[in-house]
Amino acid sequence: MTDGTPEMTSLERTALYKSLGNPLRRRILDYLGRHGEANSTVLARELGESSGTTSYHLRKLAEQRLIEEIPEKSGGRERWWRALPFRHTTPDPAAMTPEEYEAAARLAHLKIEFDTALYRRAHEEYRGPEGWAQVQRHGTWLTREELVDFMREYHALLDRYGRSREEAPDGARPVLMRFYAVPEPVEERNGEPAG
Repeated sequence: MTDGTPEMTSLERTALYKSLGNPLRRRILDYLGRHGEANSTVLARELGESSGTTSYHLRKLAEQRLIEEIPEKSGGRERWWRALPFRHTTPDPAAMTPEEYEAAARLAHLKIEFDTALYRRAHEEYRGPEGWAQVQRHGTWLTREELVDFMREYHALLDRYGRSREEAPDGARPVLMRFYAVPEPVEERNGEPAG
């Protein structure tokens, strides 16, 4: 499944996973996502780091096209940054190099911890089907092809309703969404599904 972005090499994906797994870089991306823009001095103050450290990590995030400089606000040594839209689909682990797989696995474990806390929060903040926090669980029968088609439509739906911070109307809030689809295990006999 392609998401319209240029194909990355294994080396580029490995660097991406390592970067996204770096706690400070994740905090920088989170801050930029919530506040729209910042420079190294603002980030240093808000994140409790030195401006030299935040400046270094900002440059690394820019190298990976996760953020960009805001030219109209930058001047001299003061550089302002904003997050770029980003979507990535991890390839089949069987096609990864061992180093890429290790970096992707470490990042996945960090995401699982975050997503578990997010899931708990969604349940705690649920106020009915018209509230901000939504929790849905479903089960159905699909072929693999139907599931892949569903995922394409899911991405199209996100594209249809999703907006950047700058395009969001009054009253919009950042919303964290997760989607998982996992088939039930099947009993096998002689390597074939049996029931």
